[in-house]
Amino acid sequence: MSIRVWLLALTTFVTGLAENITVGILPALSGGLHVTLGVAGQLTTIFSLGFAAAAPAAPLFAGRWPLRNVLGGALLLFALCNVAAALAPGYEVLLAARIGMAAASALTCWAATLLATRLVPAAYRGRAIGVIFMGISGSLVLGVPVGMLLAEALGWRSVFAGLAGLACVALCVTRPGLPDWRGGERIAASVYVRHLRDGRLAGAQAVSVLMIAGHFTVFAYLAPYAVRVAMVPEAWLALLFAAFGVAGVSGGYLGGWLADALGPRRAVVLTPLLYLSSLLALPWCASTPWAFVPAMMVWGGLSWMISPVVQSYLAAAGPATLQAGLSLNLSAMHLGVGLGTAAGGLVVTYASLSSVPWTGVALAAVAVICAAWAARSTNPGRGAEDAAVVRK
Repeated sequence: MSIRVWLLALTTFVTGLAENITVGILPALSGGLHVTLGVAGQLTTIFSLGFAAAAPAAPLFAGRWPLRNVLGGALLLFALCNVAAALAPGYEVLLAARIGMAAASALTCWAATLLATRLVPAAYRGRAIGVIFMGISGSLVLGVPVGMLLAEALGWRSVFAGLAGLACVALCVTRPGLPDWRGGERIAASVYVRHLRDGRLAGAQAVSVLMIAGHFTVFAYLAPYAVRVAMVPEAWLALLFAAFGVAGVSGGYLGGWLADALGPRRAVVLTPLLYLSSLLALPWCASTPWAFVPAMMVWGGLSWMISPVVQSYLAAAGPATLQAGLSLNLSAMHLGVGLGTAAGGLVVTYASLSSVPWTGVALAAVAVICAAWAARSTNPGRGAEDAAVVRK
């Protein structure tokens, strides 16, 4: 794997840190900005919504520019927005800065993924996308503890100052080694419509939304579920989330490897099936921590396999709408985060904490149906293409 692909993963890791980094510092933000905890919590929500809105716009406005310039500009914008956040005199300025961070993060992920698919031979495309998503999954897992450690040591403003510095480092080490490739001609909005009118491609996008929603339905309440239902000692929680993080980061690469090894069409069906099985195992393993922890790690790894699998599928099945497909898939991920978190909250409020995994199971079961729809072959040559991938 080219070192440049790993450096691209660094850019998605740095910009992805911003999404959840405010979760662990809400009390400090609330006190420092003189707002309630609920209002401070919207800084995470606005990032996810901003990312979901910005991702589909990336090819519309940046498609004709050199991808390394798009990536460099996005990292610079990300750094400037974090500087503004670090110096923010009040909540409104910080909120605006968060919207800018989200847009910059979406641009970074789009450009990095597109570059990664072009830096490697077609047989390694899935693994290249998997490496990019190792950066994204790693950032989502590590964002909370990183923010907490910095805020405790130097105050909440240092969190954003640190992100600005990391973005500058990523810009300096990544951009010089990238080729001067363009994203392609700027696409029209009609390309998105054409992409979603293809039932297979729309089905694959739905797989991403539903699987990530199923993941966050459980993940958002993993700590209380582990302690109260699975009887995991509270002192184990830090190690529990560390283990989960390792599994999640590994899942990004394994998803790309699976897409390359089996072919994207087979992988897009197998991954949701395995994921559904892992979610079904969680309640059955909740009777003892020794069974729950490894089951949780398997579930966490499979959760993060889906994004590189789906993006590999989109690249193979819809090359004519690839830019639109990749950007829509990035948006779908964040819609899944919002849907899953909301679903988990409703279940905890109106049912019980022990019901949370079963809600994830229901979402995953629908994802399996969508995957089967996406993988149906209307092209007689597609099976031969998958077989060629396996032979490679």
